[in-house]
Amino acid sequence: MEHPVVSQEEWLVARKALLKKEKEQTHLRDAVNAARLALPWVKVEKGYTFDTPTGKKGLGDLFQGRSQLILYHFMMGPGWKAGCPGCSFLSDHIDGALPHLHHHDVTWTAVSRASLPEIQAYKTRMGWKFPWVSAAEGSFNHDFHVSFTKDELAQGAVDYNFARTPSDRANDELPGLSAFYKNKKGEVFHTYSSYARGPEEIIGTLMILDRAPLGRNEDGIMNFVRRHDEYENAAE
Repeated sequence: MEHPVVSQEEWLVARKALLKKEKEQTHLRDAVNAARLALPWVKVEKGYTFDTPTGKKGLGDLFQGRSQLILYHFMMGPGWKAGCPGCSFLSDHIDGALPHLHHHDVTWTAVSRASLPEIQAYKTRMGWKFPWVSAAEGSFNHDFHVSFTKDELAQGAVDYNFARTPSDRANDELPGLSAFYKNKKGEVFHTYSSYARGPEEIIGTLMILDRAPLGRNEDGIMNFVRRHDEYENAAE
């Protein structure tokens, strides 16, 4: 993209015009956040069990004594040697946020259908500290529409991102994020889920790149992303 080179005065006119749009975006984000908080809740009646480093746990146990839980549906299926590069990119941004989330009564946990040993091996490779559990047993991932069987994919479309998604744009594992609330009675409620590019704002690197001179500089959505130990000169 060719950029005109102008005087400071001309640049300031263009920048003020952009600032007007940025303010509109901020106000729209505030309105979307308010609408998100106003969503009705669904009580989770079904029992789910997860494999964790300290044994089998139910969904309510994953809150770790807090009232709010965000589960990141991390793409890593049984037998995978490594997790999804995009999910890994997002997850690189989580550990530094944990003290702030915990202070605000929020627990973050990743969940995948890979076995716990597979998860722990990859987590060690990546150097992450956030909790990560296995949903290898049970229907949790299927119920939250992030895992699909071969038969489901063979039907030509799957239920993903609140719509029928063509199978050629899907996979047996897909990403997402779900939020839950636990009241003093121990009842758990599903409050929110987001899929596809929905959780993109969590990825701080993208937000920084959006302000860089060349932006994301990509040919496809996040096609420049690698696992952090796979970039050339990754050790530097």
